[in-house]
Amino acid sequence: MIQFNLLPDIKVEFIKAKKAKRTVIAVSVIAVAVSLTLLVIMVSATLFQKHHISDLDKSIKSYETDLQNTKDLSKILTIQNQLNTLPTLYAQRPVASRLFGYIEATTPSQISMTRVDLDFTTSKISVQGTADSLESVNKYVDTLKFTTYTMTSDDKTTPNAFPSVVLSTFNRDSRIASFTVDMSFDPVIFDSGKTVKLKVPSTITTRSETELPGGVFDTKGSN
Repeated sequence: MIQFNLLPDIKVEFIKAKKAKRTVIAVSVIAVAVSLTLLVIMVSATLFQKHHISDLDKSIKSYETDLQNTKDLSKILTIQNQLNTLPTLYAQRPVASRLFGYIEATTPSQISMTRVDLDFTTSKISVQGTADSLESVNKYVDTLKFTTYTMTSDDKTTPNAFPSVVLSTFNRDSRIASFTVDMSFDPVIFDSGKTVKLKVPSTITTRSETELPGGVFDTKGSN
């Protein structure tokens, strides 16, 4: 009769099963530890992000409060906007220095200026002066009325430089005549982006043809 002893095989299987169990437990523990670590990191990151966002919100509110408490904030912003437009406005500024050349070119030799007022807002010029006679004053007014201008040598159209010219006042004593002439001007003649040349009637002898610049003004004044 043959007999088998099965106890050693069972014991071997038991040992293997025990090892496998320990391995599974160890892997599970490691997996749980890794998962917990990742969970802690994620929770920490979330909490940090929320805290950071909260700090940013507080900073924004603080800056907003500071701005709202700034005195004359709207005026400051308006001034800043105006400063930003200065380069454009500077480029578009009228060239006031052209006035002296225009006066020299259009003023008859018998006329002396005592006062000139220039207003770019309304495009008006007011001239006060003296002359030897009413005829000279009328000649001056006609010169202004018929003075035109061109912007290039090829221009065929010649608009009036002074569309409206009015002899507002005129007085005469035993020596001289005094007058006031009010006129409007075409803004183009003072435009910094345009090169303008006046065309004065050739029948008029002006100071620009007979005297040095500056002689048109009465240095003694008239008050």
